[in-house]
Amino acid sequence: METSKGLNPKAGETENTLLYRQLRTLFQGISKEIPIFMFLDKNKDDVFCKANRQIIRAFRELTDKIKFKEFYLDHNLAKKWQVDSSPTLLIDPDHYSVRWLGAPMGEEGRTFLETIILIGTEQSHLSDQSAGVIKKIDTPRRIKVFVSATCPYCPQQAVNAVKAAVEKPGLVSLEIVDIQSRPEMADAYGAQSVPMTFANDIMIGHGAQSEEVFASSLLKLEPQTLFIPESDAELVETDLVIVGGGPAGLTAGIYAVRSGLKSVIIERDALGGQVATTPVVENYTGFTQVGGKTLVDIMVNHALQYVQIFQGENVVDIQPGNPIRIQTSRRKFTARAVLLATGATHKRIGVDGESRLSGRGVSYCSTCDGPLFKGKKVVMAGGGNSAVTEALHLHHMGIDVTLIHRRDSLRAQEFLVKQLKESLIPVLWNTEIREIRGETRVQELLLYNHHTKKTSTLKVDGIFVAIGYQPTTELAKKIGVNITADGYIERDEKHRTNIPGFYSAGDVEGGYKQIVTAVGQGAEAAMAIFEDLINPYWQREKRFTGFSDRST
Repeated sequence: METSKGLNPKAGETENTLLYRQLRTLFQGISKEIPIFMFLDKNKDDVFCKANRQIIRAFRELTDKIKFKEFYLDHNLAKKWQVDSSPTLLIDPDHYSVRWLGAPMGEEGRTFLETIILIGTEQSHLSDQSAGVIKKIDTPRRIKVFVSATCPYCPQQAVNAVKAAVEKPGLVSLEIVDIQSRPEMADAYGAQSVPMTFANDIMIGHGAQSEEVFASSLLKLEPQTLFIPESDAELVETDLVIVGGGPAGLTAGIYAVRSGLKSVIIERDALGGQVATTPVVENYTGFTQVGGKTLVDIMVNHALQYVQIFQGENVVDIQPGNPIRIQTSRRKFTARAVLLATGATHKRIGVDGESRLSGRGVSYCSTCDGPLFKGKKVVMAGGGNSAVTEALHLHHMGIDVTLIHRRDSLRAQEFLVKQLKESLIPVLWNTEIREIRGETRVQELLLYNHHTKKTSTLKVDGIFVAIGYQPTTELAKKIGVNITADGYIERDEKHRTNIPGFYSAGDVEGGYKQIVTAVGQGAEAAMAIFEDLINPYWQREKRFTGFSDRST
């Protein structure tokens, strides 16, 4: 289901009360009973079983359509539905094959919410494009999606799978596997990074995919990276299209709509960008310390009061002109202006074994994948704020972590360095990783010490990489936007690019990689766009030529 403009809060209404009212409104559309069965080991009533009871009790307060029962694994129904592990949730098993191994805690509460609504309304809510692909499936598809309660990207992929199971109940079955509840299953499948998706025991997706790309991967039983929609896609007409739902894009959406511009945000992945996977954000104005995902939720809830968000859609083509034409994986847009707030992605080390073992011990997100390595030995590569923050995060999870840095001092803030020392996290100085080794998963690293000029090996279970970010400029390059020598979008002081009607904001512009900076740039760009659309600079008489004349 697409995310659209939220309900405006009533006077005096708290955020929790507003959320409760929104959920009650959603559940009013459920017309049928939803039987949910939990199967558990009579000798093991663990934290996951207790969590399931609490979560389902909360949902039953919102609707009387949920009917919940518990059975032990030796019950006849366990044999009927082939349930052999505890706890397992089955949701309306007489009509759909959707089961949860573990409990929908943390981020996965969002998946559970959408699952209840999809099954309760007996509608998959797939886009026409995706439904057309799923209809072509004519042989069974047994899906497994490995998820973590701390992963903000997992709900997008898990909901994709739920939609497929609801759309094609006779052929598509689904198991959502909580890696903390079923570490042995994650280990058997080599799922050491989430979300990871298998169909018929074939890996079809590593990371969150757009709905259409997931459907195509499920049909072809191999990972797909691109989906080209049919030509009769839905058309949305607007003033401003913002590509990117990070802090810059969300802020730009708020300021643009408040200025009077009809605006939309398109985000192919999780909202919030890199902030969503940041364990702790420190000293963002108004917060001494706040979880990255918590901060993102606050931003998104604020933005939804103003701007429509199309999440899970990938922009596949943009044609400059009047109007500008944008094609996503699901529909078409026309706009008077486009703001590129595409952010940045994790840099890779670029050594042998890194790509091959990505998701099998090589990770770029401690928040998502850290729980898989509890009690194991890992390294954190990097020396900046992100590397130290994530090393501390892993340490507090109960993971044996060592920091590897190629220099003899850290670039991180002194406050973080002090925490690192107090936590007794070892640091390998003047050391770089030359190779990541392992057959099916990470087993050891080949290291080189710049001071001693010697190589050595280090046995590890995993490696987390936090060596910086590279701007996401593929779309900008495709349009013809000028790129600086450092790889960032070239723009003037009003965030205008070399192409009339195209602007940029956030990490894709370079500069300080701070959330507050991106937010400021998003606001600046939105106000500049408003002013330019009232009096387009590209229609004025040009007194100069070249890039600099756009600021006059």
